[in-house]
Amino acid sequence: MTVKPKNEYINREISWLHFNERVLQESADKDVPLIERLRFLGIFSNNLDEFFKVRYATVKRIVEAGKSGKSVLGGEVAKDLLEEITTNVIRLQSKSGKILQQIERELATEQIFLIDETEVSESQAVFIRNYFLKEVNPELITIILNNLAEFPNLKDTAAYLAVRIVLKGDSKLESIRAGVQYALIEIPKTLKRFVVLPEENGKNYIMMVDDVIRFCMGKIFTMFEYEEIAAHMIKITRDAELDMDNDLSKSFIEKISSSVEHRKISDPVRFVYDKKIKMDTLRFLKEKMNIEETDSVIPGGKYHNRRDYMGFPSLGRTDLLYKKIDALPVKGFHLEGSILEQIALRDYMIYTPYQDYSYVINFLKEAALDPQVRRIKLTVYRLANNSQVAAALINAAKNGKEVTVQIELQARFDEQANIQYANQFQEEGIKLIFGIPGLKVHTKVCFVEREEENGIKRYGFISTGNFNESTAKIYTDFTLFTSHDAILKEVNRVFDFFEVPYKINKYKHLIVSPHYTKSVFSRLIDGEIENARAGKDAFIKIKMNSFTSYKMVDKLYEASRAGVKIQLIIRGVNCLIPGVAGMSGNIEAISVVDKFLEHPRVFIFGNNNDPKVYISSADWMTRNIDYRVEVGCPIYDEDIKQELLDTFEISWNDNIKGRVFSQKHDNAYRDDDKPKVRSQFAIYDYYKKKLEN
Repeated sequence: MTVKPKNEYINREISWLHFNERVLQESADKDVPLIERLRFLGIFSNNLDEFFKVRYATVKRIVEAGKSGKSVLGGEVAKDLLEEITTNVIRLQSKSGKILQQIERELATEQIFLIDETEVSESQAVFIRNYFLKEVNPELITIILNNLAEFPNLKDTAAYLAVRIVLKGDSKLESIRAGVQYALIEIPKTLKRFVVLPEENGKNYIMMVDDVIRFCMGKIFTMFEYEEIAAHMIKITRDAELDMDNDLSKSFIEKISSSVEHRKISDPVRFVYDKKIKMDTLRFLKEKMNIEETDSVIPGGKYHNRRDYMGFPSLGRTDLLYKKIDALPVKGFHLEGSILEQIALRDYMIYTPYQDYSYVINFLKEAALDPQVRRIKLTVYRLANNSQVAAALINAAKNGKEVTVQIELQARFDEQANIQYANQFQEEGIKLIFGIPGLKVHTKVCFVEREEENGIKRYGFISTGNFNESTAKIYTDFTLFTSHDAILKEVNRVFDFFEVPYKINKYKHLIVSPHYTKSVFSRLIDGEIENARAGKDAFIKIKMNSFTSYKMVDKLYEASRAGVKIQLIIRGVNCLIPGVAGMSGNIEAISVVDKFLEHPRVFIFGNNNDPKVYISSADWMTRNIDYRVEVGCPIYDEDIKQELLDTFEISWNDNIKGRVFSQKHDNAYRDDDKPKVRSQFAIYDYYKKKLEN
């Protein structure tokens, strides 16, 4: 008999760590190309940095406020949760270190060697010293710590070498007595982390810049006579929450800029150090840095900032990388023709990166040039560097279009980039909307008005992902192109809400947060509950990034108890515990982590064998439902609806990269006797075959 768990939910922070362990699994998977495995190790590390900046920092704030936090932490006590997180992170860090060692051994079989400062040949030494003098030393910032009145402010997640210098008894500097000197060397982000050494006898050698510095340490501290010198890596992670001031004289841009700047001196929440560091050095640093009990102190390996492995050099070894795919066209949707004319006749959908993101760019470029287009409205959350989307909007403004951009200045870690784009848009005469107090704008919509013979015709697109041509190459997302007048009038109402937030609009087609997402989806779930109780087929199929709303979890538990069959594909955090008799016995849930980052939100309700299908920008998280502006859109075109049903099934049947959510929380790979399906590759083949038919 299945035992009901102590809590009805899994804590979101612990579930997030389970998700990041799935990323780490990719770095250990020998079916993943070798250099890609290193890059997954980098993604794992980068994810962990962001986790501590945001989620750990939030729990720490709860503890410091003297609260338990049980009501918002899935029944966990905040102080206990901090300890549980630290224990889990230490385990994962140790696991990642072992995986890295295994990868390095396998790289050696490919004649790629990662060497440190103790393994340098004479010819390599000449190259390294020259490289250090020309490329590295001019960039280094070195600080002697002993006599400083105030410890320097360490940069968030920057890499530092903590140097311990044991001086000789008779120093040539009279001001320096015999003893131990401590110093810090900051490794600037401008330096390449990996130094490719000259090839020797068909062998490739790579050295971390940290080890280049260690090898040339004597050239930095020439003023000291020392008996011993050692350098060990440390880094801190700071609280990244934005603390907004209430100064009414400041503009919103000024407030965001000030808050982003404050991150540089915000409280540390994690301190990572090389576990081989001398104890006196560690004590010195912790004391000077005021490391507190509520901070997570993590002993690590020789190297930190493993996120840099995301940029590990390929050395031209395409055989050790994923084979690049060519983004496919959409059947019957022609890039060389007028995008607007085609959309006027029927809806189209693209599923990137399997299909070409150029449809989005071409749509905007055409709208920017078309003399009959009068207005363009777009929401911006994250844009690419040198964004083609931004360029098209600016082009439209220069061509006399009325361009309105709602830009979210609080898009986490993209605040500065969005401020720069906002300033650029304003200079070009684009009307900007900066959002609504207390709400982030996370929706992904575009609205265009065109003056035609029969009056105003509306066009637009609605997406599950950001309008970012760079991430569209690695994030899977759906974008619906439509001229459905009723839907687009409602999209325009969303833009009206940005400007007049006290006026709550009614929507017949769209599902809009913060006013309707919970109620509409609850009503759709209730419809399946009624069908199940009436003996009709009843099912719910959902694909999301994260699922943390306890109210929506409870609603699915209710549906499960009523007999509704529920399938969930959740890439990341999932607070629902499936497969528990009497609670969630009719719920199955998996996660797919593979080459691309699974990002779409798709909601399918059986509706007595006439499925209702939606795409959305919103996950079922409290923030998406109650504290953000999000848009979900119904799919009315039967062919597109079938595509969404088909691609969901392909993902659901993944028994290579699918992991099963269970009470064990062990990230077990799905193991069944069915034909092997690797969904991301199978979906590409699905669209390829559609072009052939």
